[in-house]
Amino acid sequence: MTRRSHVVYRRMAHFHPLAERGEGVYLWDAEGRRYIDGSGGAAVVNIGHGVAEVAQAMAEQAATIAYVHGTMFTTDALETHSEQLAALVPMPEPRFYYMTSGSEAVETAIKFARQLQVARGEPAREVIISRWGSYHGATMGALALTGRSKMRTLFAPLFRDQPHIPPPYCYRCPFEPPLNPPQTRNSHPTCNLACAQALETEILRQGSGRVAAFIAESVSGATLGAVAPPEGYWPLVRQICDRYGVLLIADEVMAGFGRTGRWFGIEHFDVQPDVITMGKGVTGGYFPLSVTAVRGADVERIRQVHGDFVHGGTFSHHAVGAAAGLAVLRYLQKNDLVTASAAKGEVLGEKLSAALGELPCVGDVRGIGLLWGVEFVADRATKAPFPPAAHFARRVADAAFDKGLIVYPVAGCADGVAGDLVLIAPPFIITEAQMDEVVRLLREAVLKVASAQTGAGDLPGQTGGQQTNWGTGAMGRTG
Repeated sequence: MTRRSHVVYRRMAHFHPLAERGEGVYLWDAEGRRYIDGSGGAAVVNIGHGVAEVAQAMAEQAATIAYVHGTMFTTDALETHSEQLAALVPMPEPRFYYMTSGSEAVETAIKFARQLQVARGEPAREVIISRWGSYHGATMGALALTGRSKMRTLFAPLFRDQPHIPPPYCYRCPFEPPLNPPQTRNSHPTCNLACAQALETEILRQGSGRVAAFIAESVSGATLGAVAPPEGYWPLVRQICDRYGVLLIADEVMAGFGRTGRWFGIEHFDVQPDVITMGKGVTGGYFPLSVTAVRGADVERIRQVHGDFVHGGTFSHHAVGAAAGLAVLRYLQKNDLVTASAAKGEVLGEKLSAALGELPCVGDVRGIGLLWGVEFVADRATKAPFPPAAHFARRVADAAFDKGLIVYPVAGCADGVAGDLVLIAPPFIITEAQMDEVVRLLREAVLKVASAQTGAGDLPGQTGGQQTNWGTGAMGRTG
């Protein structure tokens, strides 16, 4: 007998197998079918599925005290997690505000930035600059900062939009004329980091005294697919922010907690942000928890001027969440999994490049640590994307799923609408043999979809050039 579901699914027309258990890098459904989790869900699962000591820590905390309101009590789990996390965060004397999702961490960050600027005596600073091709969350404040056009369009009338600048996306440089011959391209390092200089241009356009903060992913996550900025980008951004009194917010929701081979992605670039948002890997998927790190001196400024930080949530500072976070942090340290992410990431990148890099439908294989993206194109020479209606990345992910492999598909990387990629972000415990399984199944899925696409008559080169130009209301040129 078929069970009638009352769930509103995120993919309404998709059949959702009943997940029954997980262990290591594998999941099993109720029919006994095994799946290898090649993307850690949405780059969430860092220590693997079914870690008993994390479940035990959560159970013990819940049995002792599960919930107290954050305005009334603190807990040992919360204090201990904060103490141990403070030793890892690239920020002097950090303090932490706990919520339940990455979106809420971003909301916390922008509220903190605004209140801090007011506390500093600069109430005109109410603009937050972000980047096109970014993802910062689904709540209205975070969505206004998000640069993923497909997510914004429907809800744009409901939020107050914020200015965006082009991202450091060298494969599709937004400052590169379309179809410019390779020998004349103004590529890094001769480009003078136009993508970073665009921040200063936008600050001046908005009025330097009006800009409160700049927020960006340390390494671009799902929307652009594991894009690390070029050398010199982040130090120049830090200099520009300092020059104009703008707070620098590093979004580490996807990149943090070892995903890039360092505890935080921003550490690759020797820059200290003013605010850091964290989620996903904080608890490795065992509990919905996010953390926003801020400087202790800034917290004290707000306390002296306003008394309190005007923000909160029913489930903020959750004891069970903190216990989960503490257990995951200790597991990462005990098993040296951040170092493992760096070493295994190099191996995975080599395997992905060898298996996929020369396929006609693969334009770029890129990544850092255990965060990798494979971008698909209809024409390698022009970097022309497949038509959006082809749903190429989604079909690849579905074909992989049918073979027992989970990867994370993304659409819109080229211009906000067109452009396909999949993310590969497995748990840090993955073995080399399991990497081979991921790569083999992914290659089979890509070849299957590419063959069907060619057979359907979609010829390479019919979908335009390689330039990234997100159009009206999305990413266009500055200046």
